[in-house]
Amino acid sequence: MTERRSEHARLIPGRILKSERRHHPTVIEEAIRRNASFQLRLADRITAFAGSMSFVFLHALLFAVWMLFLERSPWPTLTLVVSLEAIFLSTFVMIGQNRQAAFQQSKADHDFETQELELKTNTQITRQIHALTAELHKRVIGVPPPGGRASPSAT
Repeated sequence: MTERRSEHARLIPGRILKSERRHHPTVIEEAIRRNASFQLRLADRITAFAGSMSFVFLHALLFAVWMLFLERSPWPTLTLVVSLEAIFLSTFVMIGQNRQAAFQQSKADHDFETQELELKTNTQITRQIHALTAELHKRVIGVPPPGGRASPSAT
């Protein structure tokens, strides 16, 4: 059991383990799933870097050096490189969006199941309270409450 817990903890990213707040169970499951695959970890890192200001600054610097110092007429090659980079980055964005949509669906399904269980439990408790109230009313007053039944039928 301890081995499984340590294996389980190894798959959870450090940013989630270090966090002080509690996470939704679906967040933990998704983090474990993404961290278990090298491809998903690599895609996460590329997407995280491509969405940062460091990425913007690095590209501005590289393109400026390229245009000013490396090539006399950089436009054809620069256009090709930027187009290819845009194709790959858009693919990573789409991968991230697909994973985010799957995660949101998983979280919504988990929330729905939890709410349905709570509704069922609350309905059972309400029926038990009604039955106890009717029984108490019958014992104190001696007759069943008007319009009420001694025990509600299950529907």
